[in-house]
Amino acid sequence: MDFCIPCNPYFPTPEVFERLGQNITTILKYYPSDTDAIAAELSAVLGLKSQTVVMGNGSTELITWIDHLLVHESLAIPIPTFGRWTDQPLETGKRVDMYPLPESQGFSLDVESYVQFIRRRGSRVAVICNPNNPDGGYLPREKVVDLLDRLSDLDLVVVDESFIDFVDAEQNPSVADEAAIRPNVIVLKSLGKNFGLHGIRFGYLVANPALAATVRRRLPKWNLNSFAESVVFMLKEHMREYQDSLRLLAADRRSMFQQLSALPGLTVYPSQGNFLMVKLPQGRDGKALRDHLFSAHNVFVRECGNKLGSSSQFLRLVVRPRQDAQRLVEGIHSYLFSSGNGRAAAAISPVSARRQEPSYQAQNSYETPSAPRQEPSYQARTSYETTSARRTDAYATPASYSKEPAAYLTEPSSVTPTAYLREPPASPSSYQNGASLQNGASYQNGASYQNGASYQNGASYQRDSYAGSSSGQSDPFVVGSDDPRHGRLDPLDSTSRWTFDDNTSPFRAVSPDTPRRPDPSAGRYDSGRP
Repeated sequence: MDFCIPCNPYFPTPEVFERLGQNITTILKYYPSDTDAIAAELSAVLGLKSQTVVMGNGSTELITWIDHLLVHESLAIPIPTFGRWTDQPLETGKRVDMYPLPESQGFSLDVESYVQFIRRRGSRVAVICNPNNPDGGYLPREKVVDLLDRLSDLDLVVVDESFIDFVDAEQNPSVADEAAIRPNVIVLKSLGKNFGLHGIRFGYLVANPALAATVRRRLPKWNLNSFAESVVFMLKEHMREYQDSLRLLAADRRSMFQQLSALPGLTVYPSQGNFLMVKLPQGRDGKALRDHLFSAHNVFVRECGNKLGSSSQFLRLVVRPRQDAQRLVEGIHSYLFSSGNGRAAAAISPVSARRQEPSYQAQNSYETPSAPRQEPSYQARTSYETTSARRTDAYATPASYSKEPAAYLTEPSSVTPTAYLREPPASPSSYQNGASLQNGASYQNGASYQNGASYQNGASYQRDSYAGSSSGQSDPFVVGSDDPRHGRLDPLDSTSRWTFDDNTSPFRAVSPDTPRRPDPSAGRYDSGRP
């Protein structure tokens, strides 16, 4: 059972898949329509102006072109977040200014602190993911607009709204309408994440017409496939089912939050995405839990040890219906509290002092712990038991543990949006001097990170070369640095020379008269055919 890949379990409906199956011959046999025609249909369905919309082969393709065309010097990004926003500019030699989201404040983004960080670092491009991945943290629309106003002098501000459709904290959370009229703002969307159709690869961005045209002109012809076109042209008649699926998923998210919060010692972070991030008790490792769940329960989860600003103590769990979540909870419980695991009791032993952690519920301020501890504990029990009293833990709203799952289609009472959006006036927080980061590096005040030295709070990291360079040196701070895909040709690389003729028939992209180029990897000559 997959709790790793973020999908929508209720959409597409079986009827959508059935129609796709009926048309499979036509979809595979013929070319798709022009990208502009597909974008025009999508714009009509979503109520956008077609000249402000650019569609890509997944949001990752658009991130790549945004980096190549619009990021010239440096980029600021809060971490932990979606890895391509750090990896992509590093691969092209840009400076990436990483702003650590404070764990003590639930990884929430403070606009004032982030703006000061950008000014201090001199970043020319700023990015936020809203809701953020992997924690699901959400910045209300009003605060996002305030951020755009305060960064109007930058080269570019990108708001990645790949998971925005799952937000139920307010009525209209997107700032796509703002992006259409501002000179330096791009809003990024991912249809694959919303619909759970990652294999189709389709995403889009919204920007003012001039900025959108800059990206659109550089995209390859027919960069969208016929499957993507088919889904886009089916959306109009299935939008009601899609909206229903979002309400069902929001109900599952609240239910799954309560189920996980009933596990003593487990921190569950409030989320507005279709996933929840949890933190294991002190001394427990997410890799071991991941392997246990897979081998003993056939459950697959996302361990976050390779995300910058995170560790293997954190896991991202995709929201699924209640009976599926029950299976996950039982698997985690068996790992943490099984009799054969003596370390579990010590890892989650009761503590005399407990601090109030931040949440999106209304409260006056963050409380400071009376005594410093290595890691917070969120329970005061040594065994897994049902309790009728509601604990005051900020991240854990416990529910009774029950073997009989309720019908998952019955939507629980909704969280009051105003209480969710009311954020306490928190004092600025940062990583403490010496707090460990993975791969041997650490956050340190006043230091800089240079090729394996220590990493500082608010520092930047400058790559010396592309991740796919011939140096072959592995960078522990670049997720997937050994991924062979990083060695692909740069589409804007002026050092490689390619010769094409006007023949557009299949398998004839390169003229047969073109001198054959050497293939250094195989010691032979390549004819140039794809």
